[in-house]
Amino acid sequence: MRILFVVPYTPNLIRVRPYNLIRGLAARGHAVTVATLWSPLEEQADLQALQKEGVKVIAAPLPRWRSLWNCLRALPTRVPLQAVYCWQPALARLLQSAIHNSQFDIVHVEHLRGVCYGLYLKSQITGRKFQLPIVWDSVDCISHLFEQAAARSSSLFGRWATRLELGRTRRYEGWLVDQFDRTLITSPIDRQALFDLASRLTPHASRITVLSNGVDLSYFTPADEPRRPDTLVFTGKMSYHANITAVLYLLEEIMPHVWAQRPEVKVWIVGKNPSREVQRLAAGRGPRVTVTGTVADVRPYLQRAAVAVAPIAYGVGIQNKVLEAMACGVPVVATPQAVAALDVVDGEHVLVADGPALFATAVLRLLSDTDLSVSLGETGRRYVERYHDWRSIVACLEETYAQTIAR
Repeated sequence: MRILFVVPYTPNLIRVRPYNLIRGLAARGHAVTVATLWSPLEEQADLQALQKEGVKVIAAPLPRWRSLWNCLRALPTRVPLQAVYCWQPALARLLQSAIHNSQFDIVHVEHLRGVCYGLYLKSQITGRKFQLPIVWDSVDCISHLFEQAAARSSSLFGRWATRLELGRTRRYEGWLVDQFDRTLITSPIDRQALFDLASRLTPHASRITVLSNGVDLSYFTPADEPRRPDTLVFTGKMSYHANITAVLYLLEEIMPHVWAQRPEVKVWIVGKNPSREVQRLAAGRGPRVTVTGTVADVRPYLQRAAVAVAPIAYGVGIQNKVLEAMACGVPVVATPQAVAALDVVDGEHVLVADGPALFATAVLRLLSDTDLSVSLGETGRRYVERYHDWRSIVACLEETYAQTIAR
């Protein structure tokens, strides 16, 4: 197939879903053209890496002033800020040229932030002789995320921003399902949330299809070197409000219980752009807490830690941090929210604990029980091999494309 894949941010190892879908489609012999935005300049190296794998790239820069201007213009309207944040007329012109000068079988548009380009392409196609199906990969139900964040986020900005956006995002997401030939989403929970929004507006809500997230199993692997005892790791983008809330929960409510019994336990907070709240709280814990900021490779931290923790208070979709930890063979302690979209079994693949005292007890249990720790690491790895191999997920996407084109 000839696929035009529109993604509003440069696909790379951090943006794992588009990165692996694009590479997987190209590896299966499809002609993939990626239309995307880059910011900062260093992301051009990621685009060059895609080109080396046989992917054609058309791209434009997205300066911060453009995103701010887009949001200011949208404020008095009913359109969510997320839906206009990545609008770049230069990329729209490139897309217009691409669909008129090249033959594509299908268009894949990712995320609420990229949906503006899907709507633009639809306007360019409407009334013309050729038909070009458009698939919108919603990824997550953003309304469902905002509902949780508005009530539970520990980030002041997170609570304010999500409350501002919630009403308009509900209306818009429900409407969007009727605008495209197929909608994709990562989990059954998010599908139900989006279905509920869409079913009020359109009989086409059944077009929503679950396409799970995966793990690059050749990249995230267990290491031969021994793990560092009494070391916990939490990974993720540390400017994201749900991760900020999780870190504050971990350090303020869970770790006091752990340190009361094992004061030598250390915590690694690994991920880019840690917020001031996270940095300030970690600094007050001295050498027991390390905040790394951006790292070139997250794998060494997962491969050396004794336990990976996912104290997620709220969220949507699939927590990639959990899948990556399991793929690296590190035992995981998670809240129910962190594994709600997975088919894991408590005590077999991970330990699930709700509440700070129970969560701390699960952590202490793994730190003291080597056999259980090893067993969970091994069964966790086997779980992701069976259910979250990107190769299988890309094959499912290929079939979804074929069905959409046929219809």
